[in-house]
Amino acid sequence: MRGLEDCIAAGGVAVFPSDTVYGLACDPGDAAAVARLYALKGRPPGKPSAVMYFNRDAALAALREVGPRTRVMLEALLPGALTVVLASGGLRVPDLPEFADVRRPVLQSSANLSGEPDPRRLEDVPQSIRDGADLVLDGGELPGTPSTVVDLRDFERDGTWRVLRAGAVPEATVAAAAGTLGA
Repeated sequence: MRGLEDCIAAGGVAVFPSDTVYGLACDPGDAAAVARLYALKGRPPGKPSAVMYFNRDAALAALREVGPRTRVMLEALLPGALTVVLASGGLRVPDLPEFADVRRPVLQSSANLSGEPDPRRLEDVPQSIRDGADLVLDGGELPGTPSTVVDLRDFERDGTWRVLRAGAVPEATVAAAAGTLGA
């Protein structure tokens, strides 16, 4: 979707529909855009956000520090409603075929005020966030359950992983993928 990619490339902040809830996105390398995203949410600057790729191949190509075992795990789980925590930070690859041509990574967070419910409809996104964004995309009603967050920082070394936040992907799905790798 050119509109989203153009907005991000220009240093903008976008509200967009993900495969779970509405999100905010900006260029992770643009300090001013990141500060705006955090300000729109009222999110403390020290709280991390994940980097999202709309294309799994682009995400895997960018992950140079990920070992072969972790890479196979990511290939089994992504794309999907999952955020993985790696040594380099959080990574998300949603299942959004309509955005598959967006090759640039984005810093992303849910499009809600910090600590408030996750928005499943555009009208659930606070007006202050919609007014402050440079682009607002309406994707209709979304599932409304946020992504499952899984810590894979030790997976390469010893096969351990843990769910940090339960969400749209059941823990059993993660366990099944890990089990196929002998974890």
